[in-house]
Amino acid sequence: MRLVIARCSVDYVGRLTAHLPMAPRLILMKADGSVSIHADDRAYKPLNWMNPPCAVHEGDGVWTVTHERSGEQLIVTIEEILHDFTHELGVDPGLRKDGVELHLQELLAERVGTLGAGWSLVRREYPTAIGPVDILCRDAEGRTVAVEIKRRGEIDGVEQLTRYLTLLNRDPHLAPVRGVFAAQEIKPQARVLARDRGIDCVTLDYDDLRGIEPDTPRLF
Repeated sequence: MRLVIARCSVDYVGRLTAHLPMAPRLILMKADGSVSIHADDRAYKPLNWMNPPCAVHEGDGVWTVTHERSGEQLIVTIEEILHDFTHELGVDPGLRKDGVELHLQELLAERVGTLGAGWSLVRREYPTAIGPVDILCRDAEGRTVAVEIKRRGEIDGVEQLTRYLTLLNRDPHLAPVRGVFAAQEIKPQARVLARDRGIDCVTLDYDDLRGIEPDTPRLF
């Protein structure tokens, strides 16, 4: 990972155009090939970014980030570099689930047919360079499906699954890989983003997965 703090302006050229005027910003360049531009607010969300695969050309005062498939570009004009630091993080062990999420993963792996008739499990915790995919399975037609499981499905979970799909689809033995975002509750914004990314959403019933019948009202 490379962290650069620089006084810079940023122009995005692609499906639309966007301009960030000259100001001090953090440029984050990750080992997966992604490049993102951050300000000192907005929590984790970048001001602009380019998902992998992309190529970076560092010219004299101008860095050009080009997406290798779409041709879209981030053009970063550097006025002054204040800090430039590189560190190898290695392979991440992945996010540790809380008890409910882990149990949902175990239950769904045992009952993967809940997602569709004829579906079969390939592996739980399928490893990638950026962490394990909760469940990798195949649908009735033998196509690969990556499943990300959350107790509460929000936008960051969809982004996480999107990153996994980008990596998995580079493997010719797995591609094409589609995604399923599964949670007990899925926020409307997450559903919209998932639909835009071509990811299916599934609402999980914890008791149903555990084989517990819903309470039946009794007449006394």
